[in-house]
Amino acid sequence: MSYLILKSLHIMAIIAWMAGLFYLPRLFVYHADAKPGSELSETFKVMERRLLKAIMTPAMLLSWALGLWLAFGAGAIDWSSDYWFHAKFLCVVLLSAFHMALAKWRMEFEADANVRPASFYRIANEVPTLLMVVIVLLVVIRPF
Repeated sequence: MSYLILKSLHIMAIIAWMAGLFYLPRLFVYHADAKPGSELSETFKVMERRLLKAIMTPAMLLSWALGLWLAFGAGAIDWSSDYWFHAKFLCVVLLSAFHMALAKWRMEFEADANVRPASFYRIANEVPTLLMVVIVLLVVIRPF
């Protein structure tokens, strides 16, 4: 029963993390068009900071902690033969790297130092979607 509870918490943490990974780049799209120092820009700064620090980062850390425990502590994964898990693990590492890029971009907005156009963030907004599709397919289908 505790395995199922931890698995449920892992899924909830992933949902919270993914929601932020989808939403923060969208905020950047609109923030990129706001005049630096304006009331709108300052509002975006607060929203972005709170989203990243209060929701996304704790959810990412909880996703990692629970995921590693479920995979290795509960013995659900055989690292030597579950090759689908290797691919999933790489995708989660890439999601985490994207999270770090978002944190860096947020700091640039915070300092009124963004140099990227809104179109850059529109494209970046697709990265978590593509990685999520691959991860879900790997977990459900386990192709190799």
